[in-house]
Amino acid sequence: MICGWGGLATVAWKKGAFLLERLVSTAGQGVRVRKLGGNRAGEIRLSRFLRNGAVDPQAMIDEAALRTAGGCADRHILAIQDTTVVRSDGGGGLYLHAMIGVDADDGAIVGAIHGQFLSRDQGKRGTQRARPIEEKESYRWLEGADQAAKVCAAARHITVIADRESDIYEAFTRRPANVELVVRAAKDRSFGKDQPSLFAMADALPVAAKLAFTLPAKPGRKQRDTQLAIRFSPVALPPPKNGIYKKTPDGVRLYLVDVRETAAPAGETPIHWRLLTTYAVSEADEAAAVIALYRRRWTIEQLFRTLKTQGFDIEGLRIEDEGALSNLVMAAFVAAVIVQQLVHARDGPARRCLAPHRGRLRAKRPAAAGSLLRQAGGQHRQTEEPASQRLACLCRLGLRPPRWMDRLLRKAWTNRHARRMAPVPGHQTRRRPPLIRFRQCVNLIAPLGRRCPQGG
Repeated sequence: MICGWGGLATVAWKKGAFLLERLVSTAGQGVRVRKLGGNRAGEIRLSRFLRNGAVDPQAMIDEAALRTAGGCADRHILAIQDTTVVRSDGGGGLYLHAMIGVDADDGAIVGAIHGQFLSRDQGKRGTQRARPIEEKESYRWLEGADQAAKVCAAARHITVIADRESDIYEAFTRRPANVELVVRAAKDRSFGKDQPSLFAMADALPVAAKLAFTLPAKPGRKQRDTQLAIRFSPVALPPPKNGIYKKTPDGVRLYLVDVRETAAPAGETPIHWRLLTTYAVSEADEAAAVIALYRRRWTIEQLFRTLKTQGFDIEGLRIEDEGALSNLVMAAFVAAVIVQQLVHARDGPARRCLAPHRGRLRAKRPAAAGSLLRQAGGQHRQTEEPASQRLACLCRLGLRPPRWMDRLLRKAWTNRHARRMAPVPGHQTRRRPPLIRFRQCVNLIAPLGRRCPQGG
């Protein structure tokens, strides 16, 4: 599974494979080393692996990116990047910057592309204008684009998508030649003393088209049908007025796509996106295509939800050793990508969504596969498609499970058809108390709490 993590010895990478398998099988139940281990021996095994100085989170993500590269050929890859909090400590803490590859056609997650940790202890706001971009935390957005260009080199097209924090002048001037950008604007730039600013110019543009739009639900907001007004125009962004940029070109030519909700319900914040893109936009259809690409950015928010509140709960980890914490969080990030691939295989077209992980999953029981995918999906949308059809889509990919997945599927099958069944105790817990006449029954069809006589 994770063979080759940092060139580790055979025993070490087997522990890494065991960690990833346990993370995927316990998705949605939080991440605790004791729970992941299953028993005392497994807990010690994982603890030693996470605290091993030879284990490097960068090697983990590099291995995952290598697998992602194999699934990028002849596809339009959206390289979506964002930053999330791992541990907050006032103004500092530990942060994870992640990038995933998503198929632009069907929305399937191809795999992880890039990941790195940021450790903040104090701010440097007073010197940010005097420092080059390479010495700033914001350089991670440029590194992500460079990594996408390398990992997804075999793709038909590469589009890097990011939110407002990535609105950096250097991100546009230093983008790789084979990469296009779609970034949400954060800064209202000035075009000169007697010229309107960027946002004022967008407000003055005529409406080019109106788009019917279904706004999906999210916490605190119901799903609603609405209408969006689209405006677009070419723009030439001037360089920042800092001494660092004296030798830079006179500006960078981009296209601005402004989309805003025309009639939001009372009490609701209307949608308003100002998108800067390197794609040429000369008509309304091209502007709508850019908007559709940016809407795919929600995929990484769903991934972070799996990584945090609705899944692995990495913010609840109480590991003081930052090295061990980074190793576990990076492994959880790789596992969260696999979980989201399973969810997409359940809810969407399974054309090639699991191709980077070929050889890992082929269930023998339709009900078992359906239950496993429901467990992986958490509170995601349920479909009426029969489990046998979902299983057939997976089996056509030629995916075969190792023994651990077969055991998980049997357990999922049991829980699906009889939720009050007794779980199978671990090997170390099957012990007979010396002074008690009855022992815990390990038969899967025994009701919870009921015991059977010895020899039964």
